[in-house]
Formats: sequence, structure tokens, C-alpha cells
Amino acid sequence: MRAFVTGATGWIGSAVVDELLATGHQVIGLARSEQGGQKLTAKGAAALRGDLDDLAVLQRGADQADAVIHLANKHDWGNPAESDRAERAAVAALGDALTGSNRPLLVASALSGLVAGRPATEADASPAVGPNSNRGGSENLALDYVAKDVRTVILRFAPSVHGRGDWGFVNFLTAAARQRGASGYIGDGSVDWSAVHRTDAARLIRRGMERAPAGTRLHAVAEESVTTKEIAEAIGRSLGLPVTSVAPEDAGSHFGFVGRFFASAMTASSKTTQQLLSWEPSGPTLIEDIDAGAYTA
Repeated sequence: MRAFVTGATGWIGSAVVDELLATGHQVIGLARSEQGGQKLTAKGAAALRGDLDDLAVLQRGADQADAVIHLANKHDWGNPAESDRAERAAVAALGDALTGSNRPLLVASALSGLVAGRPATEADASPAVGPNSNRGGSENLALDYVAKDVRTVILRFAPSVHGRGDWGFVNFLTAAARQRGASGYIGDGSVDWSAVHRTDAARLIRRGMERAPAGTRLHAVAEESVTTKEIAEAIGRSLGLPVTSVAPEDAGSHFGFVGRFFASAMTASSKTTQQLLSWEPSGPTLIEDIDAGAYTA
């Protein structure tokens, strides 16, 4: 298959491009810069210059492909409304381009805010509906295109998609520990996160593109629960720093923007995903990655 990948030079997207090429697929990658385009062509992928606001470019990429994997997001933590607006517009543009084709549209989503008090499952619908909701309600918007003959597949990622070179949440937690001279967890550290290694996530996405039915929600989750205290202790070990509890009211000043995520339980099961796609995560665990120095290089 020929896949159009947004976010193709990003943390997850670059691993997906590698996985697709290694398994015989062709790739068109969205590249915001000349340097990004060169990285893609060096791998053997085609590059299409543009960004999430170039809706005509997004539709051109979709028109040229057998499948679309939408992973890009502005992640503007200072202006989340702008990220949500751009995400909804991009999904609508891609969905419109694929309408009536029965081609796959894989859309990245998240586990935050799905349910409270238990791990989320693939059967749990996202409560985010409409343009003013989380991520612009893009998950439900994408699923609306199933009725328009688009093979929509939702990709829900664990809050930590980890590995060497990760610039996500654990990277920010590590930076905060360096700055503060101590690795912190909030309260008693019992809040827990799910996690998945980057290569396992890429393999899941490729299998979802190949075989997941329309309307499927997939959970890129290898470890259902890792406590925030365990994460903080591993960061402390890797940096040779003490580990301390941070009062909830001080989380913002200690951790920065990532503090509100670190205070939130984001866990999910991937049992249905694993059974559906015969997907068995095999990469290192989050704690193993931290202990091996993935976040201290």
C-alpha cells in the first residue's frame, strides 16, 4: 500500500515510516521544512511539503495514497484551542478526500478524559464531541466518516510512547528534575499511566492500516499501569538525584505544563487490540528505558 503520513518526521511518525518501508509499503510523508523532506527522501519515502493548515496539500496527499495515517498535531500547550481547531480542520479535510473510497483513515487520539476510576477499553467512546471539545472532537468526527465509506481507525496512544530520543512527557519530567535538583511525583505517587515503546506503537499502526475494520478503536498500550512514583524513582536513579513528593498545589511550579498531565490517571487496556491484530508488544518497558539512560543522553 501507499500511505500518506502526517507527522512523518515526528517522534511516532518517523518510526511508522521506518516500519512501513521495512514491510514493503510506500510512503508519502508530510514535511514542514526542506530538512524534514530530505530526511524522508533519504529513507526512500516521498516528501510532500506543507503543514496542518495547508488543507489543500493534505487532500492532495490523501488523493495520491491508498491509506492515510494522521499523526501530526500542533501540540501548542500555550494555545490549546488553536491545536484543537487545526486538528478538527485537518481530519475533516482528510475525511472529505477519502469519502466514498473505502480507504483507511487512521487518526491519532489520546487516552486522557475517556473514563474515570478504571482503565479505558476500546469499547469506550470518546466524550469529546464538537469543535470546542478536546482535540476538536476529532476522534468522533473521524468516526462519522465510516457512514461515508471511509475505513476509519482510531489510534489511542498511551501518555508515554517511550524510547531513546523521546521528547514527550517523560522528557519534560526529566528536565524538571534536572532544574529542581530532585525527581518529583505528586502526592503519594499512586496515579498511574499506561506506556508503550515507540517501535511497538509503529508496528501496531502498520497492522491497523493493513487489517483493522472500519470504526475500530485501537489502543497503543503495552503496559496498562506504571505509577507516577515508579516513573519519578527511575528518573531519580538515572540522574543520581533524590526523589520527593510534590504537593498537588505545587505541581504547576515544579513540573511546568506537564504537571497537570502527571496528576491525571491515564490508563487503558489493549486486550481487544492485541487479539484483533495479533499484536504482542515486545519492546523495553518504560522503567527499563529510563534506567538504560534513554532520557539522560
